[in-house]
Amino acid sequence: MLRSLAYCLALENSLPRAYVLQMNKPVVPVEVKSVLPLNAGRAIFLGNAEKVFVIYVDESVGVAISMLMKGVARERPMTHDLMVHLMTAFGAKVERVVINDVKSETYFARIIISCQNELFERKIIELDSRPSDGIALAIAHKAPIYVASEVWEEVEDRSEVLRQIEENEPAEGGGPQE
Repeated sequence: MLRSLAYCLALENSLPRAYVLQMNKPVVPVEVKSVLPLNAGRAIFLGNAEKVFVIYVDESVGVAISMLMKGVARERPMTHDLMVHLMTAFGAKVERVVINDVKSETYFARIIISCQNELFERKIIELDSRPSDGIALAIAHKAPIYVASEVWEEVEDRSEVLRQIEENEPAEGGGPQE
């Protein structure tokens, strides 16, 4: 399912006009289907009923995403927890994350943040991000994740791979712990 994502990056007058950006790009809504351990990191399976694709991330971000998905409490805040706390303190929240490009198997993303507090009216800010960081923040804020339709068309469907892995996983509690 394609949706049109129209948004405008509105920044303080103190920033150069070059930072103001308008976009209208078709996107596909996705969700994190699974986060699986690898020898050197984690595989994040993203998709919907139509297709699933994989983004490979480093171990620490993969663990953070898994913990956020499971609602696991931590003794001390991790980096993504700190970001969530800072954003909350400033009246900001993640509105959505868009995985907007892929080049040589490297994915790129944008985090769209809204901010409103006693100092200024509502602002929308768009930031470059690694997809893994954007996904972690989207999960923490319960925000939607989208993939640009041009990226969606380019990625290989890994639904069958994920299905086979899930069929071969040991029963709950029988495998290694994170």
